[in-house]
Amino acid sequence: MKRTYEEINAKIEKGDAVVMTAEEAIQLVESQGVEKATKEVDVVTTGTFGAMCSSGAFINFGHSEPPIKMQKVWLNNVPAYTGLAAVDAYIGATELRDGDGMEYGGAHVIESLVRGEAVHLRASAYGTDCYPRRDIDTYISLKSVNQAYMFNPRNAYQNYGVATNSSEKAMFTYMGKLLPHYGNATYCSAGQLSPLLKDPKLRTIGIGTRIFLGGGIGYVAWEGTQFKTSVPERNGVPSSAGRNLAVIGDLRGMSDEFLRALNFHGYGPSLGVGIGVPIPILDEDLMRSASVRDDQIYAPVLDYAIQSRNRKPMMEVNYAQLRSGTVELFGKKVKTSSLSSYFKARMIAERLKSMIMKNEFQLTEAVVPLPTSREQRPLDVCSKEEVL
Repeated sequence: MKRTYEEINAKIEKGDAVVMTAEEAIQLVESQGVEKATKEVDVVTTGTFGAMCSSGAFINFGHSEPPIKMQKVWLNNVPAYTGLAAVDAYIGATELRDGDGMEYGGAHVIESLVRGEAVHLRASAYGTDCYPRRDIDTYISLKSVNQAYMFNPRNAYQNYGVATNSSEKAMFTYMGKLLPHYGNATYCSAGQLSPLLKDPKLRTIGIGTRIFLGGGIGYVAWEGTQFKTSVPERNGVPSSAGRNLAVIGDLRGMSDEFLRALNFHGYGPSLGVGIGVPIPILDEDLMRSASVRDDQIYAPVLDYAIQSRNRKPMMEVNYAQLRSGTVELFGKKVKTSSLSSYFKARMIAERLKSMIMKNEFQLTEAVVPLPTSREQRPLDVCSKEEVL
């Protein structure tokens, strides 16, 4: 059986579409099989909510009187990048507030804007004939600025490694606190709800795909940075970090329910981002992948005490094991914890399902597919001649 986007969107418009979350699709396939489930279901919704460091927002502040060409900008004392036009800036989620350690950063500024709060803007400039002003000190909000849109270069990883620590001291990482002597293991994926694990070859996800982003509507803008396809697979899905997405969306439609500032002790700020992607069930292969379960999805266990990009996996564990609360490493039961909220992921999948069923969200076919073959290159210290 085969469907088209046009057929699915027509059913959504009429209120006749059958939409299920990934969890519901799993149960349906287990009870009725792939063939019958494919005939019944039009769309499967997914969700993920977790720390996505490679996130940020572009803001256009508008022109002052007299005009200024902003050379340096601070938002709540967090530096923003200004190597653009006169009053455009990019605030990165992990940028730190000046003189304040690692407790506050760009993610907190973005959350404040989404919450409707006023943000302190300070800027300096070198002054030109057309932009004579040399400094400004004021406040902005989402109501006062022109454009304010999120652009995240790397979100929604397809899978990720499980972190543990063999050393004799605790480690503070972007995977949280890792206790010594394999005292714990942390992971960061919604597993069977995670968007890119439900369509592992990205047949329905590409440039222009409409998604749920931070509580509002967003789009896939490009392949994410560090996107790679050359990863091992088990049960048809990648068993290590693979594909990911660059996404874009208007901050004005977002909510602090699905966009939250985070702080990792000893590492710094990050941004919790909620993403949901609808998977149109065009054929049985998509139904089969959309119904892959936690116990069929594996991730590598990595020792973060080995401070190298070439860490070798010690073993693989599945997400059913991870979500159980313990895994066994070298004959020892090790507690597990997630940096990705399964509760929020479920909320996102349910919210997206509701939006589709109310005809508040229609599916878009990708304008251009994402790469089917991509390797990740390392950064080596080399001469000018070696790099050319």
